[in-house]
Amino acid sequence: MAVSADVDSLLSGDLGLWLHDQVAVRAAAKDKAHWRWTMSAVFILPFLGFLWFGPAWGVEPKMWLTGLPIAAAGYWGYRPIAEAKKTVKIGINAAIAQSLGLTYSHELEPGHEWDLAHSFGLLPSHDRKNFEDEWSGTLGGHDFRLYEAHLEEQRGSGKNRRWVTVYRGAIIRIASRRQFHGVTLLQRAGKHKSFFGLGGKKDTVKLGGLHLQYVDMVSPQFEDTFDLYSTDQVEARWLAHPEYIERLVALEQSFDGKNVRTLFHRGELVIAIESGNMFESGSINPADDHAKVRECNAQFGTLASLAEELDRERAER
Repeated sequence: MAVSADVDSLLSGDLGLWLHDQVAVRAAAKDKAHWRWTMSAVFILPFLGFLWFGPAWGVEPKMWLTGLPIAAAGYWGYRPIAEAKKTVKIGINAAIAQSLGLTYSHELEPGHEWDLAHSFGLLPSHDRKNFEDEWSGTLGGHDFRLYEAHLEEQRGSGKNRRWVTVYRGAIIRIASRRQFHGVTLLQRAGKHKSFFGLGGKKDTVKLGGLHLQYVDMVSPQFEDTFDLYSTDQVEARWLAHPEYIERLVALEQSFDGKNVRTLFHRGELVIAIESGNMFESGSINPADDHAKVRECNAQFGTLASLAEELDRERAER
């Protein structure tokens, strides 16, 4: 099966026709947003004039009474643009997915790959989580699932309490045709430090109810970037060969991400990669459509390459 879409064919076919229809929809959304902002200004500006030059209130309540209506007006005005962008995004992503024999869904419920990523320390602790943009099906001959996660932690207290993003990026599951004998974790260097960080790396970590031993990397060039832990030292060195790690780094670059880490578990590869908000193929500007489609398509091409590399190396064992 194809592992990347023919962008030119997509844009000259049904997707291109649909996007052409969306030009007027997006223009109407922008007009509606501008009208809402104008109407908001008509009511808010006189109110602010009275607020700041009228009652002798303190500065703090005046700041609150200034910020709240401005924020509300900004949100109300932007909603038509946000809805139009979401519609275009879903249309583009679904068309790309269909061309690759995949399924796309904007809404989703996380699966067991989420549980594995959390249990084996691929993800940080958090107090709130949100998910979007699920891609699933067969890619490069492998069953796979990919979606975005946004994890936040509440910090501070009282007036200083706030939500802080601790992880935003992709969670990916790629199935292998064979079972792994052990469980192997490729984590970023320094994640598991010994007592007080004075003795370097931990020799053993307990994750997911298992004891994983530290494994020396096959290639010294990656020792400063990754740490390898496993229940099977021989298999771990074979799995984390230099070519595979190079593919991981390429995947990281394709997603404009950082801190990629992976888990080999019972015939599945789970990947967590931090990035910005990905697959935002919807734009209020129609001139951006072609570039957005190409960017999304390129990301999936790199993902398929990683899946093929995994399968090729196993066949050569």
